Formats: sequence, C-alpha cells, structure tokens
Amino acid sequence: MATHKPVHVDELFGELKLYEDDFVWTVVHTKPKCEKKLAEYARMNNVRYYLPQFTATRIYQRRKVSFDTVMFPSYIFLVLDHTAKQKIQISGFTTSFIKVRSQAELIQELRAIHGTMEQDVEVKPGIWLSKGLEVEITDGPLKGMHGVVEDHDKLEEVRLQVNILRQAVIVKVDARQVKILSEFEIVE
Repeated sequence: MATHKPVHVDELFGELKLYEDDFVWTVVHTKPKCEKKLAEYARMNNVRYYLPQFTATRIYQRRKVSFDTVMFPSYIFLVLDHTAKQKIQISGFTTSFIKVRSQAELIQELRAIHGTMEQDVEVKPGIWLSKGLEVEITDGPLKGMHGVVEDHDKLEEVRLQVNILRQAVIVKVDARQVKILSEFEIVE
C-alpha cells in the first residue's frame, strides 16, 4: 500500500495577462520532476506562475489510479523581474531560463490551454506541428479557439501549440465544429 500523498499544486497563481514595468513572462527549464516543487517555491515567494496540468489514469494491479501530471515536463511559466529571477535561481530547481520574444503570442497560447481546463475538456499531450492547417473551433465549449490540425482527414484532433517549447496538446472536437482558416507553416 502506498503511503505517500499525491502532490497537488494550483495550476495558476496570478493572471494570464501581459504585465507592465519590468515583469515579463519567462519559460523556466527545471530539473527533472521539479516543476511542482518550483511552483510551490514560487507561490511561497509571491512569484506568479502557470503550470499546466492534466489528469492521467493508470491501472496498477487491477486498481485504477488518477493523478495530476504536468503537461509540459520540465517547464514552468513564470512572471519575473530581476529580483524574482534571483529568488527563483537560488531555489535549486532550475537549469535555465528561456527568454520569450513575443509576450503576447505566449499569453495567447497559454490562455487557449488554460481555457480547456476551465471548460473541463479532455486534453492529452501531442506532437508539435511546423506545418498543417490553422483552424478555428466554431461551436461548443471551446468556441473561438484557434489551433492547428495535421490535415483535412484529422479535423477532430485540434492541437493547441506552445511554439516556444515546440510542444502541443490535443483536444478532441467534432469535425463539423472546425473551420479551416489557412495553411500553417513555420519557416525558420
């Protein structure tokens, strides 16, 4: 019998918005399995963060166990200024900081992912696409969200991408609720 308690950390501390002054969103690469520890440390030091999570289910010896797991392993999104960055650096949970070039784009991507959590829509990790079709969901709980699909045959699997991480999550929708906007390709 397991004696440890599952670690539960709030997904969002603060707001998903653009901040003024020296406060900017930064992607922090953490040591393995330290995302929730860093989130707790950030909360104790009054540093705003976003740590997307989803519920995973596993079967162990005929028992079904559900638990919250991090959507993007080894990454957390923090709002930092110089002082907060120093606090986070001394935590012992970080490996590097990734500068965000487009704050507005990152906020838009994170809001889309957070919106799925608020609407209680099932999400699962998916492959990031550099090429595909840009779509908009026209009906249902995710109405108005933009995403990417692989091709015309897979309209029911909309990917909400976080381009800075080159990672995505998949939401399942009815293909009739998806409107194709344009071709999508990232050229580097």
